[in-house]
Amino acid sequence: MNATTTLQTTAAESLAAQLPTAVPLGAQLLPGGATPVALEAATDAVVASFVGGLSADLALVLTDLEAVIAAGGTDHGIVAVTDVLRPSLEAAASVLGVGVLGEASRESAAALLADPDTVVFELAAGGVPSGWFGIRVREHGTVSAAAPVGVPAGNLGRINNVEMTLTVEIGRTRMSVRDVLGMEPGAVVELDRSAGAPADVLLNGRLIAHGEVVVVDQDYAVRITRILDVAESL
Repeated sequence: MNATTTLQTTAAESLAAQLPTAVPLGAQLLPGGATPVALEAATDAVVASFVGGLSADLALVLTDLEAVIAAGGTDHGIVAVTDVLRPSLEAAASVLGVGVLGEASRESAAALLADPDTVVFELAAGGVPSGWFGIRVREHGTVSAAAPVGVPAGNLGRINNVEMTLTVEIGRTRMSVRDVLGMEPGAVVELDRSAGAPADVLLNGRLIAHGEVVVVDQDYAVRITRILDVAESL
C-alpha cells in the first residue's frame, strides 16, 4: 500500500466512522475498482470536491439512501440528505490537510467511480455491502512565498466583469438535528467566536481577509482589517 492509498484508506475509515447508519460500517479497499453493482447504485450519490494542498473529488453511495432521507425528516424540509451526510464527508476530507470542502450535491457518481484514478472502498457490516466510497486525489503544490502569484493583466482583463460571492461570517457552531428542529423565535445560538473577534471574509467560500462589522447608513458592512496571502488562505 503506497502513501497515497494509505491516505485514502484513512479518509474512507474516517468517513465510515461518522456515517449515520443503523449499524457501524467498515471500509474495505476494492483493488479492482468499482464493481458493476456499485456503478449501478452510483447513479444516486452524494458528491463533493475538496480544494487544498491536496485536492480531491469525493463520492458517497448508500444502498439505503432513502432511510437516511427519512431520518432527516421529509415533512419539515429543513434537513436535506446532503446536510445529514456532510459531517461524514468532512471527516474524510479532514485527513487531506488544510483546505475547503465545497457544497455537497446529490447526483450521479458513476463516472467518478469508474475513473481509473478513483480509489473505491466498499462500506459493509458483517460482510453485507451497504454502500461505497470513492475518492480521486489530485495532488498539486501550494504557492510558495517566493513564487509569483500574480495573473497576467491580459488574462485578468477577461474576467474583470465576472461577479463572485463575497460572504462575511461572524462565527459558526454545530448543532444536532434535534436542537435545530427545536428552535423557536427568541432562541439564542452561541457561536464559536468571542465578541469583538474579527469576522471572516470569504470569496466563493475561500477565506481571503479578516474584518470588523460596522453600520453604514443603517446597513451592515465590513471594514477590512487584514488581507490574507495565498498560502494563508489555503
